[in-house]
Amino acid sequence: MQLQRILGLLMVSVSVVSLGVAGCTQQRNFEAEATTTTFPSPAPTMQRQERQADVPYVPTPQEVVNQMLQLAKVSSNDVVYDLGSGDGRIPITAVQKYSASRATGVEINPQLVQQAQANAQKAGVTDRVKFVQQDLFQTDLSDATVVTLYLLPDVNLKLRPKLLQELKPGTRIVSHDFDMGEWKPERVVQVQVQNRQHTLYYWVVPENPPANLQ
Repeated sequence: MQLQRILGLLMVSVSVVSLGVAGCTQQRNFEAEATTTTFPSPAPTMQRQERQADVPYVPTPQEVVNQMLQLAKVSSNDVVYDLGSGDGRIPITAVQKYSASRATGVEINPQLVQQAQANAQKAGVTDRVKFVQQDLFQTDLSDATVVTLYLLPDVNLKLRPKLLQELKPGTRIVSHDFDMGEWKPERVVQVQVQNRQHTLYYWVVPENPPANLQ
């Protein structure tokens, strides 16, 4: 009887030890899985949005658009860049009505870029007109022969050195309502639309721009 009791105790002890070993083995397996499991990499960060626009969007009346392009004498030989292109009316008109070879609108607001693209599609000029969402100070303007803008006086002054450095001599520039400080325009034209008078300023990039303008 005593021997049977001893054997019973021995069997219980072996069972306890076995359970302990099994428990340790299971725990090690979970730890190994945790250290070897690969987790998906974080999703790539969205590209940072462009900075806020320097100028609020105010559409240029179509009659003023026509006068700007006429003042620049846009023809089939021209590549037109409109800085702050809004709904795209200047680039579209340049190609559609004045036969510009190509026209590019530069606009920082993505909603306006989409609207301009839709307007170009509707006008059937997408083969010669494009719109880019971009900071106009980062845009390469070197292939432009005509540049149009409707910005603000301080933005015009900040932009002036870029225009003089990047644009080829002979490139025509037309600004709606605002001049460029010490850079005197070659022509100033007044356009009356309903009860408001619009002023257009016209320059031609010189061969050797004065140092004080750059």
